[in-house]
Amino acid sequence: MDHVESSGFAQGMTAELTMGPAVRNPYAGAVIDFRAAVEARDPDALEAALADNVVFRSPVAFKPYPGKAITAAILRGVLRVFEDFRYVRELSGEGGRDHALVFEARIGDVTVEGCDFLHLDESGLIDDFTVMVRPLSAAQALAAAMAAQFEQIQREAAAG
Repeated sequence: MDHVESSGFAQGMTAELTMGPAVRNPYAGAVIDFRAAVEARDPDALEAALADNVVFRSPVAFKPYPGKAITAAILRGVLRVFEDFRYVRELSGEGGRDHALVFEARIGDVTVEGCDFLHLDESGLIDDFTVMVRPLSAAQALAAAMAAQFEQIQREAAAG
């Protein structure tokens, strides 16, 4: 896996993700746009990055959540829960459609380390989105905070 490390990606810096020596990643723009949307806390841009058939896998729920409406609603909930969110590292798989974005954030006084695993469809939209977090105290804080958001998430998904 090739990788790009950065902070401040969305603050006017540009980068070209590559898949090896001199091979341009055709999906780099999609990942840059998604990352910029997260860092800007822009729920509309986040939703625009999702495929209609996206499947979201939560770090605190066993059951996957299929569909753009529920995934977008969950991500809006995450934006309300996480504080000081920032991506600290990015890994890109061969072919440019698989990405791992390592992040740090806070939920109250609890520090969260995690990773967003993204797969892009042939159009460059996210069709598989898996999140993992550590340590256990962070997963517990995330589970509690997201449980408090769940009614609103369900309303937003139904309206979506």
